[in-house]
Amino acid sequence: MILIYRSMKKKCVLLFLCSLLVLPLAAEDGSRLWLPAAPEMSEDLSTLDIARCEMALLPVKNALVSTSGDRRLRRYISKAELRSLGEEEFIVRTVDSLCVVAGGSERAALYGVYRLMRDYASGCLAASYDIREKPSYELRLLNHWDNLDGSVERGYAGRSIWWEGDTLRPALYRAYARANASVGINGTVLNNVNASPRVLDSLHLDKVRQIADLLRPYGMKVYLSINFSSPMALGGLPTADPLDARVVGWWCDKVKEIYRLIPDFGGFLVKANSEGLPGPQDYGRTHADGANMLADALAPYDGVVMWRAFVYNPTETDRAKQAYTEFLPLDSLFRDNVIIQVKNGPVDFQPREPFSPLFGAMRHTPVMPEFQITQEYLGFSNHLAYLAPLYEECLDSDTYVDGPGSTVARVTDGSAFPLSHTAIAGVANIGLDTNWCGHHFAQANWYAFGRLAWCDTLSSETIAREWLRQTFSHDDRCVVPLKRAMMLSREAVVDYMMPLGLHHLFAFGHHYGPEPWGYRKGMRPDWLPSYYHRADSAGIGSDRTQAGSDAVSQYAEPLRSIYNDAGRCPETLLLWFHHLPWNHVMASQRTLWDELCLTYQRGVDSARELAGIWQSVAPYIDAERFAHVEARLRVQLHDAVWWKDACLLYFQTFSCLPFPAGVEPPVYTLDELKRIKLDMKHHN
Repeated sequence: MILIYRSMKKKCVLLFLCSLLVLPLAAEDGSRLWLPAAPEMSEDLSTLDIARCEMALLPVKNALVSTSGDRRLRRYISKAELRSLGEEEFIVRTVDSLCVVAGGSERAALYGVYRLMRDYASGCLAASYDIREKPSYELRLLNHWDNLDGSVERGYAGRSIWWEGDTLRPALYRAYARANASVGINGTVLNNVNASPRVLDSLHLDKVRQIADLLRPYGMKVYLSINFSSPMALGGLPTADPLDARVVGWWCDKVKEIYRLIPDFGGFLVKANSEGLPGPQDYGRTHADGANMLADALAPYDGVVMWRAFVYNPTETDRAKQAYTEFLPLDSLFRDNVIIQVKNGPVDFQPREPFSPLFGAMRHTPVMPEFQITQEYLGFSNHLAYLAPLYEECLDSDTYVDGPGSTVARVTDGSAFPLSHTAIAGVANIGLDTNWCGHHFAQANWYAFGRLAWCDTLSSETIAREWLRQTFSHDDRCVVPLKRAMMLSREAVVDYMMPLGLHHLFAFGHHYGPEPWGYRKGMRPDWLPSYYHRADSAGIGSDRTQAGSDAVSQYAEPLRSIYNDAGRCPETLLLWFHHLPWNHVMASQRTLWDELCLTYQRGVDSARELAGIWQSVAPYIDAERFAHVEARLRVQLHDAVWWKDACLLYFQTFSCLPFPAGVEPPVYTLDELKRIKLDMKHHN
């Protein structure tokens, strides 16, 4: 089939153009995200029909949108080029006055149209095109930590869009799918990794089927997190041993049931033997035994198992070493349709971590990065923290497993060595709030994850500019300062929370606010801040050198030697790898204590600058969003001072040193700060 647009409905064009105008006095609630208003479409359109409807909104007089099998495309694109297009690859080419979008599949054609829409909405639509694009990763997924009761673990934007009551929200799900498709996200895990077995019962699977039907036209597959003990909870079996024939049979039957309902079901995400969840180790089996049992059940349907490497059961071993220690010996034992899902750092989504040493170390098993889009450790929906620099920092990190240039991106996207699958995941920040993400700028992290999943070499600055021009304004008097604010924001959060490689200083449970003194009788040591900062009269920091826990030896050379040497270790990670005296001399020639104090102060100053930048762009922002962000920036500045005072006053009890010149006097006393106890139950 082929569809050539030579005329377009004036009504649709005007609707699209009006949606791009951001007038200072026009109310804007953030519900449209970075997209223009969607065209009116019937509910039973194919993916290609949707692509053509979206294309009709662009100011292009003549357009052809189709798939590579369409013979009429050969007038404009060679047969060889068309045949070589991958399943998600597209060509956009201008031939004479005709704009041609050719996809290797219907969803690829849709991605090509969204490329043009992004350019147009950014004010960058070219007069002529000759581009060819394909994604960096095969599977580009959102992970929703949504519970079946409608709550969202680490969610700060309202209740679950999927599980809040029995309500099905078709219009919302189509808007969700459209937003994801616009940045190339092609899959979603609908429920929490701390999974309830009930998600696999007939009632919930029928709802999953209905959701899948609504997302499918936008090229999205659905996946489910599963509880490893489901055969016992749902099937009445006495065991969940992955080598027990009854268990194997139960999973095979359950998978068959799922694919009968959802023929394009993507597969399972599994968290096992971590934080008390059941898993194969309960039966003396390995992670490979558990993953392979599920993989064999899914293989006939081309489903995948994404097995999380986030494991840290109580042990004397440094928690930062556990994933590597448990999974590396299993490399080459996993089935081809098993992917190991690895958090970007070795601990737990901290504001800054070194990359996980599993990246590149596992050569025979696909390893997929997992990033957090939701801001569990970055101020929830109260703080402006643009996370593309964090994602970029990890993806661009050189693992050196094959010498220089073996970046995390290249060892996970299949360009460094062949992999049976490539994948990347982001833990979603989406809820039923009108603006989807709680904070208007938190939308940028969803957008940035999708863009980097599509092209893992994009710069965070490029992505920020794209998002701002689509979301707020084309006027550089607005875009330039806001881009500066976005690029400043993540480093600001690191500075006022945990600079120089400090980590996990948060209040227990909810992870909002500082509690470096945190202590609870009988608590596991690795749930307490002191396990990580190790502050004492001699100094501060975790000793992960060869003389300490030897976590440095999990990295390839020359990183092993660099991280092991306090004189060569990047100062941004210094206290991650080293316990150093308070008078240790830094590159600035200041002592460690003075550097720490001044860095916390810099974080407060940066938070103040963010608020000032926002005030400067008031003429270009609608009143509704301006007030919303302004209020949160006030909270952020308050919290930055809270963090500075709490951490420095507490660490001063060990250093016994005065604050250097340039550090503002504390607003609070340490005793006052220790009495703060927040009730954050509504966030979970």
